[in-house]
Amino acid sequence: MLHPRIQEVTQRVIERSKNTRQDYLERISHAKKQTRVRAGLGCGNIAHVMAACSSDDKARLKSDEQPNLAIINSYNDMLSAHVPYKDYPDLIKDIATKFDATAQVAGGVPAMCDGVTQGRDGMELSLFSRDVIAMSTAISLSHDVFDGVFCLGVCDKIVPGLLIGALSFGHLPVFFLPAGPMQSGIPNKEKARIRQKFAQGLVSREDLLEAESASYHSAGTCTFYGTANSNQMLMEIMGLHLPGSSFINPYTELRDGLTGNAVETMLKQLTDDKESPCLADVISEKTIINGLVGLLSTGGSTNHAIHIVAIAKAAGIQVTWKDMSDLSEVVPLLTRIYPNGSADVNHFQAAGGMGFLMRELASAGYLHTDVKTMLGDGLAPYMTEPRLDKDDSLIMSNSTGPTKVKWVDCPANSHDEEVLRPVSNPFSKQGGLQLLTGNLGKAVIKVSAVAIEHQVVTAPAKVFSSQSALQDAYTRGELNQDFIAVLKEQGPKAKGMPELHKLTPVMATLQDEGFKVAIVTDGRMSGASGKVPAAIHLAPEAVEGGVIAKIREGDLVTLDAPNGILKVHVSDEELAKREAELSLPSATFGTGRELFTGFRNIVSSADLGASAFGLE
Repeated sequence: MLHPRIQEVTQRVIERSKNTRQDYLERISHAKKQTRVRAGLGCGNIAHVMAACSSDDKARLKSDEQPNLAIINSYNDMLSAHVPYKDYPDLIKDIATKFDATAQVAGGVPAMCDGVTQGRDGMELSLFSRDVIAMSTAISLSHDVFDGVFCLGVCDKIVPGLLIGALSFGHLPVFFLPAGPMQSGIPNKEKARIRQKFAQGLVSREDLLEAESASYHSAGTCTFYGTANSNQMLMEIMGLHLPGSSFINPYTELRDGLTGNAVETMLKQLTDDKESPCLADVISEKTIINGLVGLLSTGGSTNHAIHIVAIAKAAGIQVTWKDMSDLSEVVPLLTRIYPNGSADVNHFQAAGGMGFLMRELASAGYLHTDVKTMLGDGLAPYMTEPRLDKDDSLIMSNSTGPTKVKWVDCPANSHDEEVLRPVSNPFSKQGGLQLLTGNLGKAVIKVSAVAIEHQVVTAPAKVFSSQSALQDAYTRGELNQDFIAVLKEQGPKAKGMPELHKLTPVMATLQDEGFKVAIVTDGRMSGASGKVPAAIHLAPEAVEGGVIAKIREGDLVTLDAPNGILKVHVSDEELAKREAELSLPSATFGTGRELFTGFRNIVSSADLGASAFGLE
């Protein structure tokens, strides 16, 4: 039986989205009814499509009888998570050829790394890159010559951007192909310890670089549970990955086998079954709720409080932070993965992984199991895990992948209950995200990594307009006290909503020294949000008239996560008298920022998805 709260919130979302969802599905229905894409092309058009193809592929494209698959690739060789994608297009094309089909790299999308741009000007482009990726995806598919789509992306804004863009082509089947996490490096506790020591001036920059390099050391996704790995969880629980494929390391037989199997699966659907679940059917109201449940039950990235709103909107679905918060009241926290614990995603995978997690959630009524996935009807296949298969009798007759894969039942019990637990013994009876409201507006807080004794803070405000200003105050010895750091002018319209991860070592050090501290900001902290309570994504932001711009040094502020309260202890009358205090405008040029002036002018608030284009 479905949990009553899951049913209640789902029904609320369905009712709220009735008109916008219907409009979206009508557009998709119209696209489905059109003449098969390549049949409508003129001779000059099709000549351009196949000009650089082999003679065999030209013949296939001319006949217009077999599928032509689009590959949207985020490959670059600077960022570890995307390096493995270099070889994917050739693998996809080879398998397509064996099915007498074709595949083409339809386009590439940018993939920037928040880990590289932390604390730097480039971070002001990070959130906007999601919408650039969405538009790049749409441009890639606008040639309208494809029968299915493979999206190759992993990290923070790349996966949401690919999905938002692909939803404009929701009449097509769309599969996401993960690249997998790098092998585990230095223990996360040690990495965090050295970061704090560096913030205190107790270790050298060389020591810090050595620790960071031992953590981020090879091809693959970073192993902590930030936005990149939250993306992978989300794509799997929403049915856009093959079951159990999210956290298999790159350059392994199983990883290659899963990639090949995904290509085979789509081609078999398109050639043998003559039908494949289209993206618009997979991404439904129930699927979005499943994604939120996955996020809450794993203590996932707070960035998805923004991204899921935007993804849902692209499918005509309207979800709110209140929906997330109401779900969080009942969804149990089942994992402890850094920064919510000391383990990384490789430990999570070894403990039982996504199959165990989804089976536990479904068995307790927290997931809609009657949904479409890339495999067809229902979530049952996602409660299994993949294995290399040496028995040819278990392989479908037309399997042509580089390695054979089979799926087996996931473990009956977690192999490590310090990392992954059953619903009967959760780390917390509530999920990892909380909505905060009060006279400052509304914000979200990730509580899964915050100890109970730190979840309520009432202290004087110390007001800053940049991370560096706070760091300088710490260096001068001005922060050795209880306080709430109010970091304003960091929202979407002000600066593109940069992550403020540089605050973490300083604030964590002060908390460890016994001071009661917290953060309130209209910026982001992301999947790296850790043990310091942080009210983030505050809306309205400072430059839109948010009350955060009226907080003065020394004002008493309360952040009460358990009760969902965020307020400044100043009367309404006094706040009405105060003028907003805004610093001089930040630079709007350099590092490409001048190209995004239009985005900053039209971007929506964080609670509406922080999107630079409206999707109603």
